[in-house]
Amino acid sequence: MRVIRIIPCLDVDKGRVVKGINFVDLRDAGDPVELASVYNQQGADEIVFLDITASSDSRETLYEVVRRTAEEIFIPFTVGGGIRSVEDARQILRLGADKVSLNTAAVIRPDLISDVANEFGNQCVVVAIDARRSEATSCGFEVFTHGGREGTGLSLLEWSKKAVEKGAGEILLTSMDRDGTKDGFDIEMLKTVSQEVSVPLIASGGAGRAKDMVDGALLGDADALLAASIFHFGEMTVPEVRKELLKAGLTVRGA
Repeated sequence: MRVIRIIPCLDVDKGRVVKGINFVDLRDAGDPVELASVYNQQGADEIVFLDITASSDSRETLYEVVRRTAEEIFIPFTVGGGIRSVEDARQILRLGADKVSLNTAAVIRPDLISDVANEFGNQCVVVAIDARRSEATSCGFEVFTHGGREGTGLSLLEWSKKAVEKGAGEILLTSMDRDGTKDGFDIEMLKTVSQEVSVPLIASGGAGRAKDMVDGALLGDADALLAASIFHFGEMTVPEVRKELLKAGLTVRGA
């Protein structure tokens, strides 16, 4: 039986949560540890932190956020951004994270996925993929790296399959076209991956209301639903989303 998870996402820049539209025009959304604590109290199933600066000078700031979060919340949390080696992953997990998210570094060196999975287990490895619609690939979606700034020419479907072969325990798929727009998840993109890979798929990019979350699970076959804006700015709470998922006949964790 498929059990749907609700996952607030915190994009962290220089120690603050930010949110933009289509990966640009960022605005401040608060303190990451405070927000994580609120979502923990609301009954979120997991939390995802993505360090979008991910430069060397921001690492200590991120480590501090991870350390403080681990002390405050009691649900699994994933940390991504700038993880380029097994040692980077070890540091994040040692500070209290449950999973690491690999993105650009995995595209550059796919064996990084296997290395981290072999060291810590597949359940610790989330491969995050940023993609947008493109006629340049056979499946109609192209993978982008470096925070969505660089096209790779890679087919979303081929890269998703390869990531799973290499040891990804989950795929976190973000539609760059829908990111922050609140126009709903890209259902076609989700189905492109969900119908072809065997690991859980986390839908990201575009959730603006409870119906979008329901559609992500029912129409896109996503196993987990990730959102940022609707939670950060108080437009919807985790319990409200859970209630709508249950009304739609879905099985929800924590219900």
